[in-house]
Amino acid sequence: MLSEKPVEYKEFLRVPHLSCGIYHLQAGSQDMQTPHDEDEMYYVLEGRARLQVGGEIQDIQPGTILYVRATAEHSFFEIEEDMTLLVFFASGAF
Repeated sequence: MLSEKPVEYKEFLRVPHLSCGIYHLQAGSQDMQTPHDEDEMYYVLEGRARLQVGGEIQDIQPGTILYVRATAEHSFFEIEEDMTLLVFFASGAF
């Protein structure tokens, strides 16, 4: 179970070249991510917000699937509703 922290990530799988977790952001919170060394894929389970990747902005809602390449600057903002996302991190060393 996730706590009441405004932003929280809980990893539930780690194997060579892949990790998976649940990312939770409360409405109105600030996403302070820094770029990662792995490619990322997000599947939005609940909530609404916007995602900026580089200069591109996308509205997101439940069912949205997002890809962020390794080392890309990105963050969620205008978090209107509590968000829960399924996150996959994959290294390029397959």
